[in-house]
Amino acid sequence: MSPLRIAPGSRPAHPVKRALLGAAALSTLALTAACAHAAAPVSSTPVAANSSASSAGTAASDVRLGYFANVTHTTAIVGVAKNFFAQKLAGAKLETQIFNAGPDEMTALLGGKLDAAYVGPSSALNAWVKSKGGLVIVAGAENAGAELVVSSKINSPADLKGKTLASPQLGNTQDVALRYWLKQQGYTTDQQGGGDVKITPTDNATSLTLFEAGKIDGAWVPEPWASRLVVEGKGHVLVDEKSLWPNSQFATTNLVVSKSFLQAHPQSVKALIEGQIAANAWVSANSAEAATLVNSTIKQLTGKSLKDPVITRAWTEENVTNDPEAASLQTSLDHAVSDGLLKQTPLNGIYDLTLLNQALTDAGQPTVSAAGLGNQ
Repeated sequence: MSPLRIAPGSRPAHPVKRALLGAAALSTLALTAACAHAAAPVSSTPVAANSSASSAGTAASDVRLGYFANVTHTTAIVGVAKNFFAQKLAGAKLETQIFNAGPDEMTALLGGKLDAAYVGPSSALNAWVKSKGGLVIVAGAENAGAELVVSSKINSPADLKGKTLASPQLGNTQDVALRYWLKQQGYTTDQQGGGDVKITPTDNATSLTLFEAGKIDGAWVPEPWASRLVVEGKGHVLVDEKSLWPNSQFATTNLVVSKSFLQAHPQSVKALIEGQIAANAWVSANSAEAATLVNSTIKQLTGKSLKDPVITRAWTEENVTNDPEAASLQTSLDHAVSDGLLKQTPLNGIYDLTLLNQALTDAGQPTVSAAGLGNQ
């Protein structure tokens, strides 16, 4: 996963704490891995005096949290495995559920089966629009870590005509990015898998199997699946999504909560955020150990750990962060609108970073901006 960042604005160079990797399960996880999960400094943003989240309400007796068994969900994996969430939630029971793609996870959140979830910005945006504000983004979690990996027979965008590519699920963050990028290359796509380039939304594990069998020509996927396609599938990167964003910064994973849960239990939401801040700080300070922990947890959750070359590569591709990169969300919406997946809509209110900024201040860290799209 990616390094820990904590707020928007300028990002001056910051020394990265590199950890020598021990000769444990990740013996090949070298110094390159350590550089991917370190904190980068950010600019401070004033916290608004008036905000919607307050200390009113009651603490929840239990908190139901969704996330993925992916490197892009390092924050959640570490927060659960190291009990950072549980410690901050005090007596509340933490219940977790693993998902493979954002749209399904958002269906669970809006259907009352989850209270909070780590999810990609496009999935959160789609759910927010369709539910008319039924959820709120309360923190960032991961930055970067998504690529279009293709077979050796594809060497440029011009080679994609007539080819078949996969994305994790229709309307998820990588699906939106893939469709928009193809449109910029002059290709047509549709939601039924037609057009100049066929897109077949497929769960990540199946995409790897199909890619290895030569039944698809590539996939736009998050880590560690991009690295698995490269290392195990012998593919190569045609597009690193970082290259498409200013300063190579874009949100991959955010923490969202249902609006009703935030209104009823703001103390519990703040506790969850405090657990996240502690988890991200630990990842930043213990990169090698964190990589080992994430890999072993992925094995527990999926039945299979990542090969050393895969976790080594994936660990350098993204950063953990508390900043949701709010300024980039309008661009994500514009891309989804261009793809025909959403209609243009005002985004004011999709963020409530009040509790995050309170927790960051308590932790002595810079606050972050909602970019005019909500309270901060």
